[in-house]
Amino acid sequence: MSAIPNLFNDLPEFPFPEEITQSLFTRQNIRIEKIISSGQVSPPDFWYDQPQNEWVLILSGDAAIKFKKPDQIFQLKTGNYLYIPAHQLHQVVKTSDSENTIWLAIFFPNFGQ
Repeated sequence: MSAIPNLFNDLPEFPFPEEITQSLFTRQNIRIEKIISSGQVSPPDFWYDQPQNEWVLILSGDAAIKFKKPDQIFQLKTGNYLYIPAHQLHQVVKTSDSENTIWLAIFFPNFGQ
């Protein structure tokens, strides 16, 4: 019998040099990832511009995401989630500097809406 996966198994010891992304599920136009950060942020002049929608949930730690327009910062802590529409320019301006920030990110198309 196979072991049931657990999002909290095999976590790296804090801190670590680069953010870690693990693909958990991919089918057609949907992708689910676990992202682990330990203080990493986006470079100052870098903005994500993704062709798909993203829904993120903070499973542990904290983070802040900034939208370029409207100029808005979302402070996220454990249990908070945020919807990021496709092509919404955004950057990660903070992740926890004392513990792993674990994100669950779901990427999906507009599905004709």
